[in-house]
Amino acid sequence: MNYVIIGNSIAAVGGIEGIRRADKQGAITVISAEPHHVYSRPLISYLLEGKTDLQRIKYRPDNFYETNGCAVKRGIRAVKIDKEAKKVTLENGESVGYDKLLIAGGARPFIPRISGLEKYGYHTFMTLDDALKIEKKIENTPNARVLILGAGLIGLKCAEAVHKKAKEITVADMADRILPSILDAESAGIIQRHLESYGIKFMLSAAVDLDKAQFDILCVCTGVIPETEIAKDAGLEVGRGIVIDARAMTSADDIYAAGDCTESYSVVTQKRGAVPILPNAYAQGETAGINMAGGDAEYDKAMPINAIGFFGKHILTAGVYEGTEYKRLSQGSVRKLFMENNALKGFIFIDDFKKAGIYSALIREKNDLSGLDADMLLSGDIGLKAYSKEERDKILRK
Repeated sequence: MNYVIIGNSIAAVGGIEGIRRADKQGAITVISAEPHHVYSRPLISYLLEGKTDLQRIKYRPDNFYETNGCAVKRGIRAVKIDKEAKKVTLENGESVGYDKLLIAGGARPFIPRISGLEKYGYHTFMTLDDALKIEKKIENTPNARVLILGAGLIGLKCAEAVHKKAKEITVADMADRILPSILDAESAGIIQRHLESYGIKFMLSAAVDLDKAQFDILCVCTGVIPETEIAKDAGLEVGRGIVIDARAMTSADDIYAAGDCTESYSVVTQKRGAVPILPNAYAQGETAGINMAGGDAEYDKAMPINAIGFFGKHILTAGVYEGTEYKRLSQGSVRKLFMENNALKGFIFIDDFKKAGIYSALIREKNDLSGLDADMLLSGDIGLKAYSKEERDKILRK
């Protein structure tokens, strides 16, 4: 069997390890647009900040590809899939044939349409090379003033990463609050004040006039777009991302997809959509790999979940914020639960993560929590009380 994987991402690692669970001998070829060993993208901010190094950001050991029998084509992009001929064409004209194909190309930065943006030589902040370029630019710019467009996860991690190296940091966003995709207004306010205490300035609820703004380095961190072009050109079903089922299979025979380039069913919203988080990417890749190698696996538990920290203050969120809100605030910590029809739909925790794993499971499993009052739910002292008698019996018998 000849396996080809487009992308050298966390989803690709899941694919490799999934394949090797069922097939120890088949050939695996990885086509990597980046020249690097697979690394953890969330760690690039810590690299730029000086808290880690190039070795420690690697997601798997140096011998990972060799151990798993993978041939890696580095620094070259796949540009076309011929699903009838079952081959992938690379940008240098080379063709690579496959029996089973996994698309794990991730996402690319979203660049807003801002007049004159190109003339400022902006940076993005998604890849290892992005981080290294920003580091070099700051080193060559004494007393650098950094302007970051985007107050989401990427923009704020960029701000944290450069705060000791830049003279001034301003984060701008058209949204009315920071982290609008994962926090409500009250929680966002707590995090914003924490960031401001470290000297980071904010310009919210307005577009930035770059001709009037004062900055030396511009970073565009306004979100991501799933890489879908190669799949769309091949005739695969594509929405916001490449459409896959619970087996990580696309609309084409023998072609699978996983990670940030896809859209899949969310167990929380019960709708299709992008769920661009690392654990989801790995699980989808592993599922794809197992099925590519003749196994039988499904992954239908995807849901929005984010764990992130800024200057020692940590955030954990999951699900959606619908229904009745229950909250407990204490000295900068936050516990918020969102309930609908006696089921937990989502939560926001800041610096208080008691029993977080149980709450995540409750969202996924849609447990009936009608027997628990708000104080008990918020306390974290729920344990087996969150489950029905039948479910408790099953757990205790394991």
